[in-house]
Amino acid sequence: MGILTRFKDIMASNVNALLDKCEDPEKMIDQYLRNLESDYASVKAETASVMAEEKSAKRKLDECQAEISKMTEYATKAVEAGNDDDARKFLEKKAQLSEKLAVLQKNYDISKANSEKMKEMHAKLEEDISALKAKRDMLKAKVKVAETQKKINKLGASADKAGSTLSAFERMEEKINKMTDEADAMEELNASSGADDVDSLSKKYDSVGTSSGVEDELAALKAQLGK
Repeated sequence: MGILTRFKDIMASNVNALLDKCEDPEKMIDQYLRNLESDYASVKAETASVMAEEKSAKRKLDECQAEISKMTEYATKAVEAGNDDDARKFLEKKAQLSEKLAVLQKNYDISKANSEKMKEMHAKLEEDISALKAKRDMLKAKVKVAETQKKINKLGASADKAGSTLSAFERMEEKINKMTDEADAMEELNASSGADDVDSLSKKYDSVGTSSGVEDELAALKAQLGK
């Protein structure tokens, strides 16, 4: 059957093995799911058709077997009634039905085997689709966690950078404060030095004034004494 040939890879497929080989499992799952769901619709319809064929073949087989039983029963009654000709006709019909039964039995066996294969394939597809959906949800959850971790790492790097910048500003502030302190100290020293110069000069001239007065007084004293 064409449907069995077309979907034979489904029965042999290993979902986990396929995902392990692909570079982007999430995209692979989405694509594989689309393919499987499309195949699933076809397999489901074909499975229903094959199962109907099996039921039809079984019904024809049962009907033929029932007819054979009737012919046997009628032949027996004809013999008991002494009607050998009638019995012979029933037995001839039975022989024809027996030949037909062999063909119907073969058809039924084939239909049943095909139906089993299709039901097995249908179940396999349902299992694969369910597994893939679970796998997809798990992968998407992992991707979301990874993206969140990436954002956290990026924010952490920004925080480290901000901390480094803050440290640099603090060093600059410390340097500026030191320069300011040095300037203030120099200004204080300069102010103190200026005051000392004025005091020194004042004392110099104070001394000069004092010495001149003493000499004048000494000269006046000598004049009084006649010396």
